[in-house]
Amino acid sequence: MELHPGGLQVIPLRQFGLLIFSIWLACGPAHAEKRVALVIGNSAYKNVPKLANPVSDAGLIGSVLKRAGFDTIDVRQDLSASEMRKALREFGSKTRDADVAVVYYAGHGMEVDGANYLIPTDATLETDTDVYDEALPLDRVLVTIETAKQLRLVILDACRDNPFAKSMKRTVASRAIGRGLAKVEPTSPNTMIAFAAKAGSTASDGDSRNSPFATALADHLPKPGLDLRKAFGFVRDDVLKSTSYKQEPYVYGSLGGDDVPLVAAKPAATGPQANPQDAIRRDYELALQLGTRDGWEAFLGQYPDGFYANLAKGQLNKIAAEETRATAEQKARAAEHEKARLIAERAEKAEQEKAAAAAKAAEEARIVAEKAKAIEQAKAEAAEQKRKAAEAATAKALAEKEAADKARAELAAKQTAELAARQTAEKAAADRGVVPDAETQKVAALSPAPASTLSGTDLAKSVQLELRRVGCLTSAADGEWNAASQRSLTQFNKYAGMKFDVKLASLDALDALKAKQGRVCPLVCDRGFRADGDKCVKITCRAGYRVNEDNECEKIEDKKPVATRDDSRQRDDERKKVESAPSKPQSGGQIYCNSAGCRPVRPGCRIEAWGNRTAGLLGGGGSSTVEVCN
Repeated sequence: MELHPGGLQVIPLRQFGLLIFSIWLACGPAHAEKRVALVIGNSAYKNVPKLANPVSDAGLIGSVLKRAGFDTIDVRQDLSASEMRKALREFGSKTRDADVAVVYYAGHGMEVDGANYLIPTDATLETDTDVYDEALPLDRVLVTIETAKQLRLVILDACRDNPFAKSMKRTVASRAIGRGLAKVEPTSPNTMIAFAAKAGSTASDGDSRNSPFATALADHLPKPGLDLRKAFGFVRDDVLKSTSYKQEPYVYGSLGGDDVPLVAAKPAATGPQANPQDAIRRDYELALQLGTRDGWEAFLGQYPDGFYANLAKGQLNKIAAEETRATAEQKARAAEHEKARLIAERAEKAEQEKAAAAAKAAEEARIVAEKAKAIEQAKAEAAEQKRKAAEAATAKALAEKEAADKARAELAAKQTAELAARQTAEKAAADRGVVPDAETQKVAALSPAPASTLSGTDLAKSVQLELRRVGCLTSAADGEWNAASQRSLTQFNKYAGMKFDVKLASLDALDALKAKQGRVCPLVCDRGFRADGDKCVKITCRAGYRVNEDNECEKIEDKKPVATRDDSRQRDDERKKVESAPSKPQSGGQIYCNSAGCRPVRPGCRIEAWGNRTAGLLGGGGSSTVEVCN
C-alpha cells in the first residue's frame, strides 16, 4: 500500500484483485439454490404380504438425487405410522429456507372418499374408518413442503393393487374405496404431484429389481436443463412401452411458462466453442516472437506442463545451445589474440605451443557448439511442425463434432415437438371422453419412435466421423456404410464393451461414440512401421541391420558357401567330359627343324614321326619327323 500526497492510500493492483476474489468467494454461496429431498420406501408390511421393490426403488431415487447435487437427501425405509410422522416433521424444518423440496414415496397407498392416504408398515386397517388413524393423508405431505420457494414436487409410486381394500370392513355402505389413488388438484402454486399410474388405476412392480416407474424416473429426472414436464412426459412413454401400454403415469398440478429443470442446465456457449488451448497457444506465440530466455522462462512459470511446455523447453535448449556457441566463439577469439600476442613478443616456444593448443581446443569446442546448435534448431523446427499439425487436427475434430452436435440438437427439437403434439392430442381426446379401442392401442404399441431427421447417408457419415475421431476408422467418412465401416464399428464394440448392430449406422451408436472423449481403438501399424502418437512411422535400422518379424532391428548374418554332394558330382562329370574329348591341333610352343633350319610350327599344323628311309636320309638320317597340316 502506497501513501500519495494528500493522505490518499492506493492499493496495488495485485492486492485489489485478491480482495475482489475474496469478496466473490464470500458472497458466492449465499446465492446458491438450496434443494432438499425426503425419500421413503415401505416394503416390509406386517399384516399383508411384503412388497418386492419399494426399498430398492427408494435407494435408486436417493442415489439419483445425490448425483443431481441436492443439498440434503433423507432416505428412510420401512417406516411405521409414528416414524413417518416424525420424518415429515423433521423434513418440514428443512424446507422452510429451501428453494426446491421433493418427496418420493414407494409403497402402498389408497383412496377413501376421494382423499389419498399413504400406508405405513404397521397398519392393520380392519375397517374403512381405521385409515384416518393409521395412515397419513397426502395433504399432510403437501403441508410439509408448502414453504419451499420455487418448486414443490411429490412423486408417488403408491398405486399398487391394495390388499387392505379386499379385507377391509365397511362401516358405511356409501363410503367409496377406490382402486388406486384419486385425482388431485394442488392449490399451492408451483406444485406438481406425479402418480406412477393414472387416477383409478394400479401400477406394476415389474420383474426386475426396480419398478418400471422408478427406472424411468432415474433415466430422465437428472438430465441437466430438462424441464420437469418434458421429463415426466418421457417417463410416461417409457413406462407405457415397458408395461405393454397397461400402466400410464400421470402428473397433476401446474407450473409457470419458464422451464423448471430438476438439475440446472450447463451454461451453453453463444458461439463456436473455443479451444481450451487457445490462451496457452497465444501466450506461446508471443513468447516465440520475443525469442528470449526470460520470455520462455516466464511462459514455463505460467504453464509448467503440457504440450506447449515441452515446446517451450525445446526453445530454451535452442537458446542455451546458441549461448554455448557464442561463448565458445568468444573464447576462440581470445585464444587467437593470446597466440598473436605471444608470437609478437617472441615468447618462448613452449608458451607458443601451449597457446596454439589452447586455440585448437577452443576451435574444436566452437565446432561442437555449432553442431549442437544445429541439432537443437532442427528439433525446435520439427516440434513447431508437430504443434501446427496437432492444432489443425484439433480444429478439424472440433468442427466435425460441432456439426454432429448441431444435427443431433435439430433431431431432438423435432422429436420434442412431435411428442408435445401427440400428448396434446391424447389429452384432448381424453377430455372429450374418447377411449381408444383395442386395435388402436395395438397399433400405438407397435408404432415406432419418431424417425430421425438425418438421412441414412448423413447418419452414416456422422457415425464414420466419430469412429475416425476415436481411432477406429482409417478410411474416408463418405456416408457409405460399407464393409470397412462395419469392421470399424466392430472394433469399437470390442474395445468399448458395446453390442451395436454393425450392419447399419444407428443413433444409439452415434450417442455412445460421442460420449467417448479420447482414442478407443488401439493404433495398429503394418510390418516395418511403429506407432508414434496417432501416426505410424517407418522403422529405420542402421547399416548391417534389418527389420525382423517382431518389428525389431536385427543384424544381418553373412552367408557362407556350403559344399553339397550334388555340387561335387557335377564337377566330376564336367572333368570327365573334358578328359574324354579328342585333343585339338595345337601349335603353341612346338618347333619344327629340317635342313633349312628350325622354326615354330605353323597354325593348324602338327609334328608327326615318319619312318621312311629316304625321308630320313633327306632329313639327316634315322627316324624323322614331318609337319602335317590339315
